[in-house]
Amino acid sequence: MGFKKLLASMGAGGASVETELTEANVVPGGVVQGEVRIQGGSVDQQIEGLSVGLQARVEVEGGDQEVKQDIEFSKQRLGGAFVVKAGAVHVVPFGLEIPWETPVTTIEGQNLRGMDIGVTTELEIARAVDSGDLDPIHVHPLPAQQAILDAFVQLGFRFKSADMERGHIRGTRQRLPFYQEIEFLPPQQYRGLNQVELTFVADDREMDVILEMDKKPGLFSESSDSYKAFKVDHEDFGSTDWAAYLNQWLADVGGRRNWL
Repeated sequence: MGFKKLLASMGAGGASVETELTEANVVPGGVVQGEVRIQGGSVDQQIEGLSVGLQARVEVEGGDQEVKQDIEFSKQRLGGAFVVKAGAVHVVPFGLEIPWETPVTTIEGQNLRGMDIGVTTELEIARAVDSGDLDPIHVHPLPAQQAILDAFVQLGFRFKSADMERGHIRGTRQRLPFYQEIEFLPPQQYRGLNQVELTFVADDREMDVILEMDKKPGLFSESSDSYKAFKVDHEDFGSTDWAAYLNQWLADVGGRRNWL
């Protein structure tokens, strides 16, 4: 028995962990439901702790290139220490809250390329940590976010790409260490415009919407007419014609730059 415990402490014949999401489709501010299944190994083992969290793979500028980095941006401990019996299955259900700022990964049923966000699981055994695989979740837009996205479509814009970047946008309610950019290609009537980038930074009452044309390397600059930030309330967003609102901004900037 002593030899088996030694092997288990080194990962041979020890407990294993697997997470199953019962509801992976969520919205910012929602809850992802699932359960963690711990399969006992060849000996009884003391589990020091069990936790689940959210992880995103974001872009980080490093010198002359961008590298990918996994950032855990939410974590929840599931109870205290316990013993998993040899060969037994220990099931722990959970509900993990999704931060309001969590980037959108799915629009109109289509997964956005490069939006790698999922649930991580950590099992602490004898001061070691056994991490399970990343279980992807599908974050759908809030109604107010969908209204802005729909406005771009109404104006003839086409989705180009999306990414998550480490950093902070000045003047917003951002609390997470990264933000999402959704890039759109313009229709013909906005000649001279290369693209528009859209970012949402939400909380439980409203959200900041950040738009930028012709993004250049460096930080966001609020002094430029190609940058616009405004607030949208989650409750009364439907009182605004967002397609007309966006078109007016594009027309004003385009007129000053002789784009239109």
